[in-house]
Amino acid sequence: MSNNSTRISIEIVARDNNSLENELDVLTSSFNKVDTINIPDLMRFELRSWDACSAAKLAIPHCIPHLRAIDFDLINHPDNIAAAVADMDELLIVTGDKPQDLGRSIYPTTSCQLIQYIKQHWPEKKVFAALDPYRQSFSQELLYCQQKISSGADGFFTQPFFDIRLMSLYAEIMPKTIIYWGVSPVLGERSKAYWQTRNNAIFPNDFEPSMQWNREFARQALAFVRSRGQNIYFMPIRADLKEYLQGII
Repeated sequence: MSNNSTRISIEIVARDNNSLENELDVLTSSFNKVDTINIPDLMRFELRSWDACSAAKLAIPHCIPHLRAIDFDLINHPDNIAAAVADMDELLIVTGDKPQDLGRSIYPTTSCQLIQYIKQHWPEKKVFAALDPYRQSFSQELLYCQQKISSGADGFFTQPFFDIRLMSLYAEIMPKTIIYWGVSPVLGERSKAYWQTRNNAIFPNDFEPSMQWNREFARQALAFVRSRGQNIYFMPIRADLKEYLQGII
């Protein structure tokens, strides 16, 4: 694969239609190499990820919604998943965290079950799964990835990496797998502590919670994926997108 095959995605938090439009304006005016966005489905907002992606298609060629497996009842309400995927070419399936609102319905649907269901009913759609290098042992995560591939997953979106060496380890084990490598700026010691305690993230010894360090790592990560013809997504969270990525992508 050549460098030209690399796709660059930006993860956007679509709070509502106005915020989505503002985010898209920044992307289209300042980052013309970005051809993809991915949008998580966050329960605290009314706008669903697939509806946001349908609207965003007018501005960005490729829009990938996150679908939470626990939100879909495949037995009694299959129409809900049909509506979610109808206008989508690509999807990212995650398990989903249990909601804080105990009155919200969730179901025992697993990521593998939802992936398999979508590929059985809509085989033309490209379905991505989640790869998390921190939640369990290396061998356990690889086994879980293989189970998702066996269920029909076409590739993966990773949790953000902060160390090229760890990325290299997964890249060597999964050389032919389509992967969107995650990169996210961590600015401040509190943010670093959050990633360590909430996600068990691993940081290299030379890590600094500064914009300069994070910009340099973004450059290194982009060079890493381009050298392998892979893909990347940036998750800016609270960072200013222009300050973070201007001159890099």
